[in-house]
Amino acid sequence: MVKVFLMLYRKPGLTREQFLEHWQGPHKELAVSSAAPTRLRRYVQNHPVRHAMTEALRQGRGAIAGDYDGIVEAWWDSFEDLVEVGNTAGQIAGALLEDERRFCDLSRSVMWFWPRNTSSSDPGADAP
Repeated sequence: MVKVFLMLYRKPGLTREQFLEHWQGPHKELAVSSAAPTRLRRYVQNHPVRHAMTEALRQGRGAIAGDYDGIVEAWWDSFEDLVEVGNTAGQIAGALLEDERRFCDLSRSVMWFWPRNTSSSDPGADAP
């Protein structure tokens, strides 16, 4: 299992509401409808929450506040599947990227990969 995390920033000029409206609507529909040809196993949108407890937890750890507009998780079975997507579904992957450019500031966004070679304390936590 390979998980790709993308910490997203909205495109300059968009409000948070406009960003979320596009991400939760047309982009999500595009991602979900392309799951089979892109071999996407799971797609998860994580939206920011504003709550007094989040600030207390952050301060208690001395952590900086993440100002991302959202975090997306995309899961594939392997890096080989990701390579194959480029070979067989490149046009679909290109359409997803083109759509991301409509509402995301990709130059500021952060991408991080997690290969399924580490363990979790919850054996079912990584199940798609």
